[in-house]
Amino acid sequence: MFGLRREIDRVFDDTFARGDGVTNWSPAVDVSESASELRLEIELPGIRPDDVEITAENNVITVRGEKRGERTEGEDSRYHLVERSYGSFTRSFQLPQGLDESTIEAEANNGILSIRIPKAALPQPRRIEIGNQAAGSRRGGQGGSQISPFPSP
Repeated sequence: MFGLRREIDRVFDDTFARGDGVTNWSPAVDVSESASELRLEIELPGIRPDDVEITAENNVITVRGEKRGERTEGEDSRYHLVERSYGSFTRSFQLPQGLDESTIEAEANNGILSIRIPKAALPQPRRIEIGNQAAGSRRGGQGGSQISPFPSP
């Protein structure tokens, strides 16, 4: 019975694997937004932060890495069921306008990678004073004579 199950698993792995027994997989992601930031929370159980790369370019954030697993079957043990996925992954997300890509922060805690992307400060309208040219010419001197820094020809 277990021999049949093992052969079925092997056929399944051969059909859906990359060729080296490792499949591509895609980690689960939650994306949320608050008044101050956009947050991505990515499930990466069993993956060291050193095995994950995060890049941001042209309003696209990309998370890539690899989940390594070591399965060894020998004379004294064999697997009857394998449900965990291993291999390389890449997830890319188009970011909306109005985020400050230069201040992205990331931290890993208990198998969850949290990426915080702060919203950029919205430009506020500012009042521009209108100058009075006639008042400016009166400031040049009394009596209307002005000294020019350039010599006369």
